[in-house]
Amino acid sequence: MKVLMTSLSMMMIINMMFVVTMMMSKKKKMSREKNTPFECGFSNLSSARMPFSIHFFLVATLFLIFDIEISIIMPMFNTKMTNMKEWMTSSMITIAILMLGLMHEWNNNMLEWSK
Repeated sequence: MKVLMTSLSMMMIINMMFVVTMMMSKKKKMSREKNTPFECGFSNLSSARMPFSIHFFLVATLFLIFDIEISIIMPMFNTKMTNMKEWMTSSMITIAILMLGLMHEWNNNMLEWSK
């Protein structure tokens, strides 16, 4: 009988604590929007197959290519090559390739921000 009373009183205390915490919680209103998971700033109430801007993808790819080229060019100016002709040739070839790529993208109107 003592075990039954102890377990019953523990269950009452646990239930009272549960009710008190539910009443004190800040989350009062439950809505469909609040109960849904949040991921990457996209609302999951809209369509999952939204059109993606290809132009944004091309500009991001161009930025990545030029960023890699800059990381190739920068060590050329910081190294102390003994052969100045070799240094000048390698840096001019790299810069020429970069400029030809930029002119090609400019001629194809790939650098336009709004279309």
